[in-house]
Amino acid sequence: MSKTALRLTRILSMVPWVIANQGAGVDEVCRRFGYTERELLEDLNLVFVCGLPGYGPGDLMVAYVENDEVIVDMADYFSRPLRLTPAEALGLLASGSALISTSQAPEGLDRAVDKLASALGIDADEAVVVDLSGEPELVELLREAVAATRVLALTYTSLGKGETRERLVEPWSVFTTLGNWYLSGFCRTAGGERVFRIDRIQEARVTDEVFTPPPEPPPPEVRYTPSEDDVRATIRLGERARWVADYYPVDVLSDDGSEMVIGFSASDASVAARLLLRLGAEAQLVEGSETAAALEDLRNRILARYQAE
Repeated sequence: MSKTALRLTRILSMVPWVIANQGAGVDEVCRRFGYTERELLEDLNLVFVCGLPGYGPGDLMVAYVENDEVIVDMADYFSRPLRLTPAEALGLLASGSALISTSQAPEGLDRAVDKLASALGIDADEAVVVDLSGEPELVELLREAVAATRVLALTYTSLGKGETRERLVEPWSVFTTLGNWYLSGFCRTAGGERVFRIDRIQEARVTDEVFTPPPEPPPPEVRYTPSEDDVRATIRLGERARWVADYYPVDVLSDDGSEMVIGFSASDASVAARLLLRLGAEAQLVEGSETAAALEDLRNRILARYQAE
């Protein structure tokens, strides 16, 4: 097994155990999983910038060491045993069978495919047919708007708050990823780039207005972009916390080389609060009443836990 595969295997074993054993010490985790303290910190830093698709502050895991305790939070999906849905299992079976047919499959894949087929109740000799032709009803209309550089009038229900609003959008591309279809473009209503899930579009109309697309639109991918509904905070970062500007979608308000002041946006105030708690003396909340309240609540809950012990 390669060094990278071994590291990933250890991370995927360590994270669920830490979640299930809150308060585990650094020495215990190192002893149980064969870490040195430096290796453990490196893997926690790697986990800290991982999370669910969207990859915004509210989607990333929190992993750090505090008072000699290893803490992994906002990763409840690791606390449950992995269970594939029938559709996911069938897709995995089809992908494995397709790879085997190329004669480039890794050793052992054929046995894994046989076991999966047996679990699904599918005869190993039966063919698995994958139909990739199915597309949401609006996809063709949206593609036509992209090709014709026509402004779209959308009725869209946001993922965050479930609010339905009318939006005017300059469409750039239509794409699919992670099992969903998306439209990317410039939202005139929000005044910035947005990515819309097509199954959240209640109605779409191609207007007569033509727009000029950017020479090089951003790549079509799902990523976090601050919205008008986000909680905002102004944070001063010390020299050892400057990495925050590299890992989060922030606005750098000032930077004198030793201190940096950033504008931080997230869908939930607790995201900034957790970050501030982790950074300690290396960060200071300059402005943001909701974040201040969330930070105070988080500190009180942690204090109450220790007092209870």
